[in-house]
Amino acid sequence: MKGMGCRVIYGPPASIEPLLCFRAPTLVPNRAHVLLSSLSLSFNRSASSSQQWKPSEKKKKNNSSCPGVVNASLRSVASDDYEFLVVNFYSFMSIEDPGFEVSRHLSFLQGRDIHGRIYVNAQGINAQYSGPKRDAIAYVEWLKEDERFSDVLVQISPSVYGHAFPRLKLRYKPSLVQLEGGISHLPLLDPAMRATPLSPSEWREKLHAAGCVDESSSKKDSAGPNRKFLLLDVRNGYEWDIGHFQGAQRPDVDCFRSTSYGLSEAELASSDPLATVNKEQTDILMYCTGGIRCDVYSAILRQKGFQNLYTLKGGVSHYLKNEGPVGWVGNLFVFDSRLSLPPSVYKPDAIAGVEPKLLSEDSTFMRCYICGSHVSEFRHRNCANLDCNLLFLCCSGCVEELRGCCCWDCTSAPRLRPVLSRQQRYQKWHIYRDGGVQSESMA
Repeated sequence: MKGMGCRVIYGPPASIEPLLCFRAPTLVPNRAHVLLSSLSLSFNRSASSSQQWKPSEKKKKNNSSCPGVVNASLRSVASDDYEFLVVNFYSFMSIEDPGFEVSRHLSFLQGRDIHGRIYVNAQGINAQYSGPKRDAIAYVEWLKEDERFSDVLVQISPSVYGHAFPRLKLRYKPSLVQLEGGISHLPLLDPAMRATPLSPSEWREKLHAAGCVDESSSKKDSAGPNRKFLLLDVRNGYEWDIGHFQGAQRPDVDCFRSTSYGLSEAELASSDPLATVNKEQTDILMYCTGGIRCDVYSAILRQKGFQNLYTLKGGVSHYLKNEGPVGWVGNLFVFDSRLSLPPSVYKPDAIAGVEPKLLSEDSTFMRCYICGSHVSEFRHRNCANLDCNLLFLCCSGCVEELRGCCCWDCTSAPRLRPVLSRQQRYQKWHIYRDGGVQSESMA
């Protein structure tokens, strides 16, 4: 089954970029079944996004044990047993002086233990970071004191094994996400030029109307019997391979930069789910991990004449937190060293005692890249060959037989790293080279 999916090469952890051509971090243990729920926090906005920084008049008193904790959700995070958190948020807004904005954030984070990717430009901010809960929450609270960011949807989840990112990268970046041709020309600051955002409950209703959710409902289908739907996964194929909404076609994409739905030439129409869609009579339901890729790409589709565009607000992570795994199969791929999170991380009570549906009829879903058997560990691993570093799914038998490599050719590579267990991640090459352990197994 080696030829079953697209082969994508990933670089070392130091080169990770946000939500684009993913150069995957190496392995970190997955104990997501014991993690506490992710928290989604939204704040009411009281000022125009085009304004420059202005302190909010509604400052909150600091909590003595964790500064800035102002509601029950944050207090819950601050009091749990897990020391590190992962925080994700993005917002499109006019920032007149991105350089000054970067300086403000760097100044606040000086001396705080924050790792991650925080990018700012004239169109807004995109952030994914990890840190001790005190520092991680303090940054969120500081951010919302600025009226421009007061309604940002902040999503928080635990990181059992410390930092989920290797270091902090906080800087100006021309594109908040990487797409061929850039995104600075897109009208991202105009909500009318992007898709209509749906809350998790509204998304669930749309899935039911589209026949993607098999559940009884007393609500009348307002879409009408002749309404057409298309569920569009705006992620990469390898993300779909471990989890997706039922009814979504596997993306023929290994890098968001090269996404071209609705733009394909005639000869590529077979791999483009939008190629033959009626732009006026079809509801396009777009989803991704945290929401930003859908928001960006919906602006492109809007310009191409697609009229009925909908995105899942906050992405899959926000949906799982609020609705549980209704309509979802498998795990959620995340762009940090945790790599894969089961729905139970987000809403444990929603699936208590329920046997999740983990298999799909599609031949690539949850299957070993090498032999094609169904895998028992729903997360990717990196090839032990440093010069390959392919991110792939693999069964335990093939891991042992090929010593952590993705193919037989890689097993004889000159820079071969040891096989890692679930509790480990690859380190810099010089550690294996100087330690003389490159042929030993650490499983």
